[in-house]
Amino acid sequence: MLTPVILAIESSCDDTAAAVMAGGEILANVVATQQVHEQYGGVVPELASRAHQQHLIPVVQEALRRAKVEKSALDAVAFTQGPGLLGSLLVGSMFAKTFALALNKPLIAVNHMRAHILAHFIRAPRPQFPFLCLTVSGGHTQLVIVRSALAMEVIGQTIDDAAGEAFDKTAKLLGLPYPGGPHLDKQARLGNPTRFPFPVGAMPGYDFSFSGLKTAVMYFLRQQTAQNPDFIPENLPDLCASIQHTIILTLLRQLTRAAHDQGLTQLALAGGVAANSGLRAALTQLGTEKGWEIFIPDFEFCTDNAGMVAMTAHFQYQAGDFTTQLISPDPRLKLN
Repeated sequence: MLTPVILAIESSCDDTAAAVMAGGEILANVVATQQVHEQYGGVVPELASRAHQQHLIPVVQEALRRAKVEKSALDAVAFTQGPGLLGSLLVGSMFAKTFALALNKPLIAVNHMRAHILAHFIRAPRPQFPFLCLTVSGGHTQLVIVRSALAMEVIGQTIDDAAGEAFDKTAKLLGLPYPGGPHLDKQARLGNPTRFPFPVGAMPGYDFSFSGLKTAVMYFLRQQTAQNPDFIPENLPDLCASIQHTIILTLLRQLTRAAHDQGLTQLALAGGVAANSGLRAALTQLGTEKGWEIFIPDFEFCTDNAGMVAMTAHFQYQAGDFTTQLISPDPRLKLN
């Protein structure tokens, strides 16, 4: 078997995941999604922590079984240190630390946002350094110059809501179930994206702002439903398409500006919102128009998963970047 053989744990939010990687190749990638949050319309941190405790051992056992790897054959144990929910990070980090200590194996602490970016290296085609990455998830929206696997510079980020929050919050205003982003995306495929013009957040430099969109949608819906109580169900596909179109315009405008200014022609998309069909299509079209190379991971490596943690740990293992049992989770861990 190729080396190093790494067991990776991901528990930053509401998905419990474990993966096994050997020599940079994924042998198993298992994810347990928590359904308990749907009735509350969002992730409840305490419930997420409890669900991680229930799911983690079965998920790790299944990953090792699928990979056909014995615990003794592992060369290292990796886990997500942050950013994320503190309780969720604690469950994953304590398991990883205990597992590594019991087996006398090295421990690797992984930055969740770095892992999203390095998910591009799990399967071909892979970008060449340096490249520009737009990372869009439920809690983060960042523009990152990726100079190497371990050297990254954040040049732009959201000052309020992340793109994923904009999708989920506007979807909630429309009465769509949680998680709202995928439901909004599904409806948007059936609608007219230019029917309802919403404001595109204008920020200096490469930063993003989405809170104004949420407010504009809220007031627009309030005004329209006062005149017609059935306005939302009668116009749902067009509303979803218009909201999605506005979010995508905001993201791609800043990405395009940064690519021109930085002279980078290899552009990557990462994070849970990278699974959005409209964003994937729009970025692919932009790349064709500009002559840029566009890289988007497979769907299974866009949303939270341990495969991307294992990939990052692989690079850190090669660099000798290990940690100790004194390491603590950091819910606000920075990429820089």
